[in-house]
Parts: sequence; structure tokens; C-alpha cells
Amino acid sequence: MVDVNDIRNGMTLLIEGNIYQIVEFLHVKPGKGAAFMKTKMKNLRTGTTLERTFNTNVKFEEARIDRKTVQYLYEAGDTYYFMDNITYEQYELSDTQIGDNKDFLLENMEVQLTFYGAELLGITLPEKVEYTIIECEPGIKDSTATAATKVAKIDTGIAVRVPMFINEGDKIIVTTADGKYYGRA
Repeated sequence: MVDVNDIRNGMTLLIEGNIYQIVEFLHVKPGKGAAFMKTKMKNLRTGTTLERTFNTNVKFEEARIDRKTVQYLYEAGDTYYFMDNITYEQYELSDTQIGDNKDFLLENMEVQLTFYGAELLGITLPEKVEYTIIECEPGIKDSTATAATKVAKIDTGIAVRVPMFINEGDKIIVTTADGKYYGRA
């Protein structure tokens, strides 16, 4: 059992039969009344985010989440296929299980599958991934001193804001948590 005061970001808990991962938490001690914990949690089964407030005397069961490194193979319709490189076992995930992560998947990319017991919950992407710019306006030389940005399309098809000096064909690094430009590769 985990005391509500011991909650940390990234922790996974079983709450009312659902598995939640703590995204953010804030311990609040008002001038009057009892202290409480404000949390922002992600449901690992549905992918939805929820904000809840708990009294400080509440305890939760910690959900043991297992991870397995696999390779992304391909997508067919609304199904995504992954393979364990050691056992060659294949896994299928639905569009719903993948969620917004589909915007960052590249063929042959290594990702981690997340399991709760035998239940396959979803995937965890690497924190930063290298992509190729496939479409953007021409770069402007000597524009490294300004904070101006432009929209560029990466090889997964999504748009990313990049500095003005980036050109089509350049390789960049994008953070998968927020889809933002991190730097040149």
C-alpha cells in the first residue's frame, strides 16, 4: 500500500479498479482545514487524463507495471504490429491503445510495451527520437540568433515548429512527450 503523501510522478496506482499513472501532483496545506493532495493522472487502459483530489489519510495499492522492449513493424488499418527481437513473438495494439503515440512511430523503432500482469496496456516511446524533415520552407542563413520558427513536416507526417535555418532533408531530434523540436541530429 502507498500512502497518498508518498505519491511521485510516474508512479502507477490501482484506484477503483483502474490503473493510473501519476502525471503531476501537488501537496496543498491550506491555512484552515486539512491538507490534501491534488493529482493529475493518466488512465493506462483508456489513455484519458483525469484530475482528482485526495485527503492525506488515503492509501492506494501500487500497480506493478512490466515493460518489454519490442520493435515496431507496421500498421494495417487500425492495428499496429510489434515484435520481440529475442523471442520473435508478435503483439498487436489497437489505434486506441496507441493513442497520440502513433504520430511519432517509425518502422523498426524500438519502443517499450507496458503490461499489467498479462494485460497489454500500451507503449512507451523513447524520450527523444531522430526524424527527417520531408517538407518545409527553405532555410534562412545566419538566422540562428533569432527565436523565429517555421512549420516543418517530419517523416511521420506531423508538423513540428523548427528554427528558420532548418532545411528539407535535415535530421532533427524531437521530444515525443510534447512533439517539440529539441535540436539537430
